[in-house]
Amino acid sequence: MSDPTTTFSLADRGLKLDTAEETQKHVEPLKASTSHTTISLNGNTFGPPACTHLSPLLSAQASLHTINLADIFTSRLLSEIPPSLSSLLTSLLPLQNLQTIDLSDNAFGLNTQAPLVEFLRKHTPLRVLVLNNNGLGPEAGALIADALSELADKKEEARKDGGGNKIPELETVICGRNRLESGSMKAWARCFTKNKGVKVVKMVQNGIRQQGIEVLLKEGLAGCARLEVLDLQDNTFTHVGAGALAGVLDGWEELRELGVGDSLLGRKGGMRMLCEALRKGKNGKLRVLRLQYDEIDGRGVGMLADVVKKGQLPELRRVELNGNRFSEDDERVEWLRVLLEERREEAGEDEDGGEWGMDEFSDLEEESEDEEEEEREEEEKEKEAKAEEILRDAEEEEGMNVSQKKDEEVDALAEKLGKTDMIGEEPNP
Repeated sequence: MSDPTTTFSLADRGLKLDTAEETQKHVEPLKASTSHTTISLNGNTFGPPACTHLSPLLSAQASLHTINLADIFTSRLLSEIPPSLSSLLTSLLPLQNLQTIDLSDNAFGLNTQAPLVEFLRKHTPLRVLVLNNNGLGPEAGALIADALSELADKKEEARKDGGGNKIPELETVICGRNRLESGSMKAWARCFTKNKGVKVVKMVQNGIRQQGIEVLLKEGLAGCARLEVLDLQDNTFTHVGAGALAGVLDGWEELRELGVGDSLLGRKGGMRMLCEALRKGKNGKLRVLRLQYDEIDGRGVGMLADVVKKGQLPELRRVELNGNRFSEDDERVEWLRVLLEERREEAGEDEDGGEWGMDEFSDLEEESEDEEEEEREEEEKEKEAKAEEILRDAEEEEGMNVSQKKDEEVDALAEKLGKTDMIGEEPNP
């Protein structure tokens, strides 16, 4: 339960506040106390005069740690948003304890993003940023990413100027449903190269295609060794993104949750690449794996079950696979279910809560006969390739042995010739 002496909330009241007078009667507690640590204004709509009235009240809250400004401009004209946003964010800049800000469900396209960009590039105490459903698009999205890159430089300067441990890393970036697309991924890659201390990244449903995913992973997130949660669901991976993910996974030893569902990851060997990367054992802290609607077949589930069975994912407790291409009765699915159930029982946890086991299979797509035949053919090809590799290794080893034997025979002959002269007589002493 929140402490009423340090928490102020107008959350989801549906208020439409246009003037200072209308606003004043709702914000009296902010006048009465300047010791609030949490303020929630979300779910109301504020006009420019209302925001101007709020501004000095917010700037006086020196202990403020968290503010929720989600969905505060509904029904406002685009021309009203920049001055309103500027009043609010300018008042927050001096607050050195303000680490968490949620600005979701507000329209921050190219026409309205400027005050937000200005705030993000300057507010060094920022630790957690939540921007969901803001309609950014790739251009405004790139501007936000560049602002966060600049923020990283500002944080470093502040630490050198005596801020020390008081200046936190940017640890959480949540930017979903914003049409970031592949066009902004270079900027986001630079952002994460600068902000290497990030722990949580959620960029779901952004229309990022496989080439953009590859850039984001290889050029940006690959260097974020402290990453604990990565959620890129409902973008497009295919085998290109799957290969990029497989190539960087071993650098995330702190990873606890990976969400790559609804991304076509299972196509053209994508699941095989993912499982081979997990088989290296570098992601031993991984607990949750979200792989829904990825066109994964029974063979892919079997690969994952094998990784779990052999102990490379000792902490894995939850796997989400609904919407894929296999039968619920597939024995490989049952193997994985049993393995996760055994872990839950060993941990002494209840079944409720959705933190363990597998999700409900309400929307599976059974493999067609053609797909099953294709699966069998691929398995045969893999067996043949493995057999050829074993045979090749054996031939190379035999060749080395023959070569070694020939070398020994030559050495023996040279030693014998060394004891006689060219016509077979013993050499003169």
